[in-house]
Amino acid sequence: MREDRPNPPAILFLCLGNICRSPLAEGAARAAFAAAGIAARLDSAGTGDWHVGQPPDHRAQAEARRRGADISDLRARQLRRSDFHDFDLILAADEANLRDARALRPIGATAELRLMLDLVAGREGESVTDPYYGADNGFAETWDDVSAVAAALVASSRG
Repeated sequence: MREDRPNPPAILFLCLGNICRSPLAEGAARAAFAAAGIAARLDSAGTGDWHVGQPPDHRAQAEARRRGADISDLRARQLRRSDFHDFDLILAADEANLRDARALRPIGATAELRLMLDLVAGREGESVTDPYYGADNGFAETWDDVSAVAAALVASSRG
């Protein structure tokens, strides 16, 4: 994470529709930062607008609950140009999301833009598992992915 901004860190998680991967990442990060006693400003968004205003997919909510996190209060929103100034770090779930974010990134943007799994040793360049069209157990794999990202964020926030 960038060292030139004051605490708490401001992190935005990004996926396609903001109903599966990015809200799970936000939930995992909320839990990890809270457990570590570290303040952070966390949010999630999608590159598309299909689900704006909707809660996370019911399967994502169920997996988060199973892991001790409640994401039922989250509502999908679309990535905005202002996010590139409002957040220190924007973490995309996959290369397509990263490419779409780069296309929207305004001149003079201050947020660092990376893939989520670039933060996890040995997983650099990989995509977070997209469970939307798969079996329900795909949400457990996604939680495992985003939990590893959350742990890496907490570790980097400790300095």
